[in-house]
Amino acid sequence: MEFIHIYHTNDLHSHLKRWSRIQHFLTSRRKYHEEAGEEFFLFDIGDFIDRWHPLSEGTQGQGNIELLNDSGYTAVTIGNNEGINFPYEGLNHLYDNRKFDVILANLYNSNRQYPAWLEPYKIYQTQKGTRIGVIGLTAYYSLLYELLGWQLTEPLEELKKWIQPLRSQSDVIILLSHLGLNHDEQIAREFPEVDIILGGHTHHKLPEGKLEGDTLLAGAGKHGRFVGHVSIQVDERQINSKQAVLYNVMELLPVPNEKMIYKELYRKGKKLLNQKIKTVPNEYTHDLFQETELAQLLCQALREWCRADCAFMNSGLILGPLSSKVTLYDLLSICPHPINPCKIELTGSELKKVLLETRDENWAQQQVAGLGFRGTVMGASIYDRITFNENNDIYVNGHPLDLTQRYTLAVPDMFTFGHFFKEVFPQKKKEYFLPEFLRDILKWKLEK
Repeated sequence: MEFIHIYHTNDLHSHLKRWSRIQHFLTSRRKYHEEAGEEFFLFDIGDFIDRWHPLSEGTQGQGNIELLNDSGYTAVTIGNNEGINFPYEGLNHLYDNRKFDVILANLYNSNRQYPAWLEPYKIYQTQKGTRIGVIGLTAYYSLLYELLGWQLTEPLEELKKWIQPLRSQSDVIILLSHLGLNHDEQIAREFPEVDIILGGHTHHKLPEGKLEGDTLLAGAGKHGRFVGHVSIQVDERQINSKQAVLYNVMELLPVPNEKMIYKELYRKGKKLLNQKIKTVPNEYTHDLFQETELAQLLCQALREWCRADCAFMNSGLILGPLSSKVTLYDLLSICPHPINPCKIELTGSELKKVLLETRDENWAQQQVAGLGFRGTVMGASIYDRITFNENNDIYVNGHPLDLTQRYTLAVPDMFTFGHFFKEVFPQKKKEYFLPEFLRDILKWKLEK
C-alpha cells in the first residue's frame, strides 16, 4: 500500500498576510510525510499573482515566484491574473527563475508552439513506481490572450487531445483546473479517466471535496484562507481510496513575527514603486459619490486613450486622494484594479439606454464584486463629453444626442463582461486595449 499526499492552493490573488503561516504549514507537512515514507506533492492552481499588491506590481510578479520557490511547489498552472494582466514579455519571462514546473495545455505562442517555460502535462513517478500524470488548463479568455500575442485554445478540446497519451503513461491522472466549478463538474462527467481535479477560478470551497462519478473534485476557496489536501491510497498502481480536506489557515499555528514578515514583503514592493512621476499644483481630492477633478481626469484619459466620442466610468474605481507629488505607489493605491480600457460602438438609441441606466438612483450604492474591481461600491457616474440638462436630455460633445447616429463610447472593461447593460453590450463588438490598466492611462494623462 502506498500513501500519496497532494496539497494545493488557488486564487491567492497576492493576499500574502497569511503566507508565512501557509509556508510554515506546508514545510512541516512535507517533512512529516517524507519521514513517514509517504509521497508529497504541492500544486498551485493559478491567480497566485495579483498586481494590486506592491510586491507583485513592483517586482512584476517575480516576488511571488520567489515565494513559490521558497515553499517547494512541485508545479503550478496559470490563472487569468498571470495570463492577461502582464504584457507578452512580462508573462514570457515571469517564470525564468522558477524552481517548479509550469503545466498548461491550452496556451500557445503566436507560432502555435508551446513557450519554453511550460509543458502541457508532466508525468511524476513515486518511489514505488506509481506514475502520476498532471495536466493543466486555464480559463478561456481567448480574445484577451490574442490581443497580447498569445493563442488560447478551448480547454475541453485540448483535454481531448491529451487524454489518451495521459492515460497510456499514467496510473493516476490529476487536472490542475483554473476553469471554475461548473467546468470541473463537466470534465468529471465527460472524462472519467481524470481521477482528481484540483480547481480554482470561481473561488469555490469544497471542505471534503466532491465526488462527481469516480472523479474527486477539490477547491480551496480564495485569498489564502484555506489549504487543500487530497490523500490517496494506491495498491499495485490502482487507487484504493481518495479523500479531500481543507485546513483553515487561521486555525493553524501562528508563525513568530508573521506580521513583520508580511510588512517586509509590502515594504519591499512599496520601495520599488516610490518613484515620483509628476508633481501637480494641488492635491486631488476623492469622493465616492460626487464628481471630482481626479475622477474627471481619469474619465477624460479613458476617452482620449480609446479615441472615442465620449466616455463613462464610475467613481468607485478611485479609492483615495492623490497627493501633489505623485508616485507609482500612489497610482497603485488609488487604482489597484486589473481593468483595461474598452471602446464600443453604439447607436444613439443604445447609448441613451446605457446612460439612463447609469443615472438610476440606486446605481451609486451598488456593491460590486469580481470583474477585476478592487473597490467596494459603484460610486457616482462620471462622464466625459456627455452632459444632461434639467429634463434629462442627453448631449454628446455639446450636441443633442441623435438616436440614429453611431457613437463610440469608452468604458472600463468591467462593464462589458455580461453583468451590466445586458440589453445592449453583450451583442456589440468591443475593442479592448491591453496591456494598459486604468492606472497606466491615468499616469499617461498626468505626464501629458
